[in-house]
Amino acid sequence: MEATRELVLLLGGDLGDQEQLFATAERLLAERLQVKEFRRSRDHWTEPWGFSHPALFLNRALWCRTALPASAIMEHALAVEAQLGRTRVPGSGYMPRTIDIDILLVGDEVMEGPSLQVPHPRLHLRAFALAPAADLVPDRVHPLLGRTLLQLLNDLRRP
Repeated sequence: MEATRELVLLLGGDLGDQEQLFATAERLLAERLQVKEFRRSRDHWTEPWGFSHPALFLNRALWCRTALPASAIMEHALAVEAQLGRTRVPGSGYMPRTIDIDILLVGDEVMEGPSLQVPHPRLHLRAFALAPAADLVPDRVHPLLGRTLLQLLNDLRRP
């Protein structure tokens, strides 16, 4: 039997029919990532982070098991984004989008590459990512910070 790893992804977007886009993204990701188990968080509607825009973002975390390596997960995530109308403009910064798929965690792996960093390098700074992820795996320990996702979320919410 092939070894599997736990994967936590974050879907986010503020353009188009977000519920429909997310449903399609979930189906495509499950197929492409050859998912063994699958769960989704509740939906979180949040203000844009890093830029100003009138529409709220829908954020949803996905937890699954897959045997694929992080590099293949990233390739499939980018392909699903493109299929759902996401256009990436290098150097454009944060902007409205149909969908964004971030890899938050891949098991306990730590990767530092030019196109992929795991865990997500800003996960601990973003309540919009931590809250959906903590819905699914609140006790999951961040492999670099040694704190659970719920602890990191609570850290952000303290005055």
